[in-house]
Amino acid sequence: MIATERQRQELEASPFPRPRQTRVFAVSNQKGGVGKTTTSVNVAAALAKRGANVLVIDTDPQGNASTALGVEHRSGTPSIYDVLLDEVPLHSVAQKCPDLDSLWCVPATIDLAGADIELVSVVRREFRLHDALRELLDGPGKGLDYIFIDCPPSLGLLTLNAMVVATEVLIPIQCEYYALEGLTQLMKTVEMVKKHLNPVLDVSTIVLTMYDGRTNLAREVADEVRSHFPTQTLEQTVPRSVRVSEAPGFGQTVITHDPHSSGAVAYMAIARDIAVRGAAGAESTQ
Repeated sequence: MIATERQRQELEASPFPRPRQTRVFAVSNQKGGVGKTTTSVNVAAALAKRGANVLVIDTDPQGNASTALGVEHRSGTPSIYDVLLDEVPLHSVAQKCPDLDSLWCVPATIDLAGADIELVSVVRREFRLHDALRELLDGPGKGLDYIFIDCPPSLGLLTLNAMVVATEVLIPIQCEYYALEGLTQLMKTVEMVKKHLNPVLDVSTIVLTMYDGRTNLAREVADEVRSHFPTQTLEQTVPRSVRVSEAPGFGQTVITHDPHSSGAVAYMAIARDIAVRGAAGAESTQ
């Protein structure tokens, strides 16, 4: 706990550079239960806590990101479903999160459950989110620093919409058996999108979740992921944490629920890594 508190204090004193232009992340892994939603909302909250303007777009019909961010998402609530199917503007369905002034969420409702099928016959079906987000960024959302799109655990049209508009893919990987299973398919999908629909898409960030350094398995999985993806895999891992698991039950992220917990500190460190990498990347492209 002493080391965690020391790390928290160091992070409090560290700058979180703001990006020069909006960074759009698709947070994706078609394997369920890997910490995808948890990573989306906690990284977003950590960045917002340090002054960034952040939008989370929940495209998972389960609506878990909406729950964790404390926004209304009962059936019938204006949501991402209305944006994708009825061309309702994103800014009109975004809700401000109650805990952080610079964090917004576009909720998902159960209405989204059939959207993958409904989108099949829609014109520009892969570009529905792209068109809505471009309209937002050209208008009321031009001050946004980060957008995190929480994808469902599948590679259907909802995930495809996220990848077509994103510039970066963030992949959470669970430090357990079968961690790399399905990752090959995800990488193929990213390459396909890059080739045919979005040439700037890049797998920029891999986060190791549910890490228990006491077990050989976790260390072996972490080593294997790092050997395959040395530049994308962040040094900071996310430990198993009761506080992280219980926070959504309070309609909160762990960042506001218990900022001193190991999970909150880990996500704050990950958020800083993402901010610093983005700033370094911007400088290198000049």
